[in-house]
Amino acid sequence: MASAPGPRKLPQQERSRLMVERILDAAEEVLLTEGHDAASTNRIARHAGVSPGSLYQYFGEKEAIVAAVVERYSEDLSGQIAASFTNHLGERGAPMVRSSVEALLDALEANAAFLRVVVEGLPSVQHRHRLTALEDRVTDLVAAYLSGQRGLRDVAPPAAAWLLVRAIEQLTVRYVLDRPDIAREEFVSELVQLVLGYLGSEPA
Repeated sequence: MASAPGPRKLPQQERSRLMVERILDAAEEVLLTEGHDAASTNRIARHAGVSPGSLYQYFGEKEAIVAAVVERYSEDLSGQIAASFTNHLGERGAPMVRSSVEALLDALEANAAFLRVVVEGLPSVQHRHRLTALEDRVTDLVAAYLSGQRGLRDVAPPAAAWLLVRAIEQLTVRYVLDRPDIAREEFVSELVQLVLGYLGSEPA
């Protein structure tokens, strides 16, 4: 599968790291306001307030910048979700599922505009593997959690986690982007029931 190129080099000094962050912030803004097709290295450099030459020290082409922006977004999202899930490991059953769904919604809604860019505005074949890495990290956490629970129907935790994570991801992403005429509390409650129904019973 094709993937976007990476950066030419990684910044080593604080000044260089700050410059790269400015470039990535500018690229995110350009993607949000002008779209992927209209974005260019010159336009991104101008928004960042750096010269094209400075930009080319770190990124050889537009797709390398876009890839870095998507990776930064995915890592931030993954960190938020993983932290919330870990913080609620002491909960069981419906409260645990509800806390996890609420945390995922909070994380997705925090930057819903860029979520739309990632899901609908970028060449998916180039960036899918970065989102898959996020899914895999969360799936591992859920599988580890399920393996320690009793009272579930006879399904292997890794398989159950794979199915649950991707089902919840798709539903929550579409809820945030499509904004159906469903109150958030109702959506969360229905999703909790869907998860518990799939598991067969509440974890004990």
